[in-house]
Amino acid sequence: MTVQGESFSYDDAIVRKFMVATFIWGLVGMLVGLLIALELANPAVNLGLPWLSFGRLRPLHTNAVIFAFAGNAFFTGAYYSSQRLLKTRMFSDALSRFHFWGWQIIIVCAALTLPLGYTQAKEYAELEWPIDIMIAVVWVVFAINFFGTIAKRRERHLYVAIWFYIASIVTVAILHIFNNLSIPVGPLKSYSIYAGAQDAFMQWWYGHNAVAFFLTTPFLGLMYYFLPKAADRPVFSYRLSILHFWTVVFLYIWAGPHHLHYTALPEWASTLGMLFSVMLWMPSWGGMINGLLTLRGAWKKVVEDPVLKFFVVAVTAYGMATFEGPMLSVKSVNALAHYTDWIIAHVHTGALGWNGLLTFGMMYWLMPRLFQTKLHSQKMAEVHFWFATFGIILYATAIYSAGLTQGLMWRAFDETGRLQFPDFVETVVKLLPMYWARAAGGTLYLVGMVLFGYNMLMTWRKRPAKYEVPVQTAPALISPYPPPPATAPAPGGVLTRFSRAAYHRTWERLPLTFTVLVVVAVVVASLFEIIPTFLIKSNIPTIASVKPYTPLELAGRDLYIREGCFNCHSQMIRPLRHETERYGEYSKPGESVYDHPFLWGSRRIGPDLAREGGKYPDLWHVRHMDDPRSITPKSIMPSYAWLAKNPLDFGGIQKRVDVMAMLGVPYGDAVNRAEAMAHNQAQALAKSIESQGGPKGLGDREIIAMVAYLQRLGVDIKKAAPGTVARATAGVP
Repeated sequence: MTVQGESFSYDDAIVRKFMVATFIWGLVGMLVGLLIALELANPAVNLGLPWLSFGRLRPLHTNAVIFAFAGNAFFTGAYYSSQRLLKTRMFSDALSRFHFWGWQIIIVCAALTLPLGYTQAKEYAELEWPIDIMIAVVWVVFAINFFGTIAKRRERHLYVAIWFYIASIVTVAILHIFNNLSIPVGPLKSYSIYAGAQDAFMQWWYGHNAVAFFLTTPFLGLMYYFLPKAADRPVFSYRLSILHFWTVVFLYIWAGPHHLHYTALPEWASTLGMLFSVMLWMPSWGGMINGLLTLRGAWKKVVEDPVLKFFVVAVTAYGMATFEGPMLSVKSVNALAHYTDWIIAHVHTGALGWNGLLTFGMMYWLMPRLFQTKLHSQKMAEVHFWFATFGIILYATAIYSAGLTQGLMWRAFDETGRLQFPDFVETVVKLLPMYWARAAGGTLYLVGMVLFGYNMLMTWRKRPAKYEVPVQTAPALISPYPPPPATAPAPGGVLTRFSRAAYHRTWERLPLTFTVLVVVAVVVASLFEIIPTFLIKSNIPTIASVKPYTPLELAGRDLYIREGCFNCHSQMIRPLRHETERYGEYSKPGESVYDHPFLWGSRRIGPDLAREGGKYPDLWHVRHMDDPRSITPKSIMPSYAWLAKNPLDFGGIQKRVDVMAMLGVPYGDAVNRAEAMAHNQAQALAKSIESQGGPKGLGDREIIAMVAYLQRLGVDIKKAAPGTVARATAGVP
């Protein structure tokens, strides 16, 4: 029987678009990263401008690197490899274009809104609700295009790269939707439907798995396709790739709570996250080994080919990061590392090493094929590799040192049993040389990025006047879902078939079944942690003395969020002696039941603020926000002088209180007269500041709300008498 071949061509134009966007946004994200690194080393670099302050630019940097640079890199590789692995053009050219332009518009919206202070205050999920909806729409379009391409494929079995793409697409959709559920207050303001410990759990269920399913599994798919292509070798082990895939998909989703050790999250949840994180180490290294051993017999080529150099160091960085992650999840290690720059070093080892170098290797391999000409300069690619590698080494050495210095200084006691470094700024001063070294390492990496862009530009300029579009030929599948062949079971029965991956070969010809199995693995693992956290009432005990924020304090909290103060300050005192000695009574789950969103923080560039209320006079806060170095000479905190000049939006306070009431916060009379209550508290606070020798006329300025919020922090707990912690009937009232 003769099988008639079908003619088709691949859509490489969309791949070129995503590749160029990857470079542009990567350059932008890294420039912003260098800027905020310099702001930490010298606060004068903030220039006194709201939209250039560290608190507002830090989330712009993370979003640009994760979703703009790494996101476009994933789409570049996925659109190129999927068409060739499935032997078909993408399902719809129109959907491909919609995906491209929709994603770039989302990035532009992020670049405009984040510096203006519009943020949900959730790490890696800062974008406000209209942009979240745009992300969901564009992601669904991408999914339709991808799964439509699978449906019309001409290759029966799905290759391992496609497995990882499937897991990434479906899991990111689940994470994005459920973490970002919120109620809008205005066009660019919303409150999370979750509060306190439950919001913290949902955020790190999302945050850790955003790293897993946006920065890990997609790039593993790229590794499994492009590394064998560049090495001209088959993947080392098919069965190891199966083990790698399913264990990573199932185990990763449990690990998020390890970000919340010793916090007000129930201990069982963080312990469970730790156990699954530790188990995750071995399958992750299985993937690293599979990648590196694919290069067996090709080491001479590695020495000569910069593409393979990028891949080797990228996969090695993946192995380092996936060893360190489980290690950091162990409670004793986490107690030292959490809130320090150690975590920043860990994240950047993965981002710069794994994601960055894999992207560069992939794009150097793609350039001659997409631009249909020889790479402009192989030597320049080699120089780029060394700039990037030494930049990572310098960056990581400096910031690992900074993290260890922080952790050890914070917990140091002298011979009398007192804190050896009671002033937080003493630690900050020790870190400044390391911050300058970090900026130098980032500069080296950025120089490599500029060389990369120049090499791409010159290669593009040598492209032919018109790209050749080769016609491909492959037979159509008779049926995309044929019944398995009626053959006798392999000798040895079920165990033998399992060891030979016979069952998996069947799943690979059934993409719908395969996708459902992925969804089940992700959803079941998630629900095992989510259901107890939300439904077991004793997990979140309330405290009788803890009351909702007043309308003015709520407005101040929103200003605190707008300025990105949560990027530098935590509001979570762990039950560790050095923290309770420094900050006061450790934090309880019931303290944050009215916090939409939670603001426990993930980093301490400044001291914890959970017990800040009443610690200093009102005027101290006014002067501190205006000029931090007038209060603490060696502080690296930027000035927020504009808060004393900007008028406070009293008219918008009532709407904020109303939405909080919709979320179950018991606001009482404030539901009817929030604006009047805010005015009254503001005038009283302004008189207090004036009586202390402060400036007049602050009663209608933003600074008055900020001071009101800061003076409220921890006050309810200080008022609480022993035995007032009561079991609630629900986690959030």
